[in-house]
Amino acid sequence: MAIAFDIVDKVALVTGANRGIGKSIVETFLEYGVRKVYLAVRDINSVTELENRYPDKLKVIYLDLTLPDTITAAASIAQDVELVVNNAGILRNATPLEPTAINALDAQIDINVKGLLRMAQAFSPILKSNGGGALVQLNSVASLRSFPAFATYAASKAASYSITQALGQQLADQNTAVLSVHPGPIATDMANEAGLSDIAEPTRLVAEGIIESLRKGEFHLFPDSMAKELWSVYERFARQVIETPLEEE
Repeated sequence: MAIAFDIVDKVALVTGANRGIGKSIVETFLEYGVRKVYLAVRDINSVTELENRYPDKLKVIYLDLTLPDTITAAASIAQDVELVVNNAGILRNATPLEPTAINALDAQIDINVKGLLRMAQAFSPILKSNGGGALVQLNSVASLRSFPAFATYAASKAASYSITQALGQQLADQNTAVLSVHPGPIATDMANEAGLSDIAEPTRLVAEGIIESLRKGEFHLFPDSMAKELWSVYERFARQVIETPLEEE
């Protein structure tokens, strides 16, 4: 079920809001009319520049996706939140045959998958109490297509995409929109670490794409050139299978 959501005059929370896509989401949300944003970060001193620019519209909250107590504490503070963007994540390059692969996978599962579960469990009741709202999960084109160098990262993002699909169906019952975002190479520190800076595109594509996709009630967003190329092939399957609820026996 498509649930449209307009960000204007809403209260948002963004994890990993101190840099890259997260910071761009905060800035773009404020430009497009969000009333207040909770900056959910591990280092509360990393968002000073943002705080100085928007002193009346931002509130900083300590949150670490690997520490459940920090998530529940953040949820107890952000009782007025209507839009949650789970942007924070990690990339640990490892091919399947490297000795470091299992440790890399464990670390990424803890943040990229379990982090999503922890956020959804903590904030879904708040969104429900505030009329429904929206949950946005930053996944990746790697959730659909793996590569040897990024195999463990891709596996974690495939898992988070799977969880996002289930959340989309479950949270529709409480009038909460769910959006799964699948960027390709975006100009962030993560893209630099992956050696993709030469083909990376602006972070604003993701931020503006989120706003438009929520407004239209879309479940999927493939915001940049590489992502859109993948979507052109994947869309038919996604529309007919992923976005169509199956009858439960």
